Amino acid sequence: MGPARPGPARGTLQAAFTAVAVVVALALFASACATGGTGARDEGPAHDAAGGSAVSASLAASPSASAAPDPAEAVRLVKADPAVSAEVKRELKPCVSDDYPVDVSYGDLTGGPADDIVINVLSCGDEISVASYVYREQRGAYRNVFKAEEPPVYAEIDRGLLVVTKQVYAKDDALSNPSSEYVIQYLWTSDHFVLKHRARTYYGTLGGGDESAAPDS
Repeated sequence: MGPARPGPARGTLQAAFTAVAVVVALALFASACATGGTGARDEGPAHDAAGGSAVSASLAASPSASAAPDPAEAVRLVKADPAVSAEVKRELKPCVSDDYPVDVSYGDLTGGPADDIVINVLSCGDEISVASYVYREQRGAYRNVFKAEEPPVYAEIDRGLLVVTKQVYAKDDALSNPSSEYVIQYLWTSDHFVLKHRARTYYGTLGGGDESAAPDS
């Protein structure tokens, strides 16, 4: 699974954020299929709600429209986000020196005042994407509006849609040889993402064992 393809930036993020509040409360899509995966299992939109928690994070100067997204900013945002699982935060460590395993892209997903941020958290070594998040700027703060934490999962921006790819493994599948793959498209409507289309590609595995890592919604 390659690096994210950043959508075209529509503007710059604010030059410096001090005490940036990340206000998150979770609300999942109704489950359309149940699976037996392991680890954190959560995919869907996150909405603000009364009593939602907030945390301050200090972000460095943001990139200009022509600059590459800054992984350091993404790491600070994820680590400050109360919606991110403790497991993901614990494993989000530099692979080499201060090189954190994240893919970051900016683009227009929600029609907000600034570009949205898509962050994929990867594993070191094999660079498998273990979690994906979307942040939307609102009233000077970045709000978590989507999260998926059942690996392997990968999110990207494609022609204004959020596209999430999930590989599905049968019981005896090797990591390099999944049985099938889901490609799920989400469209921002009003104040949340809604499922637009979901397609599944089978790779012709003969095992027929128990599958894991299928979408939760």
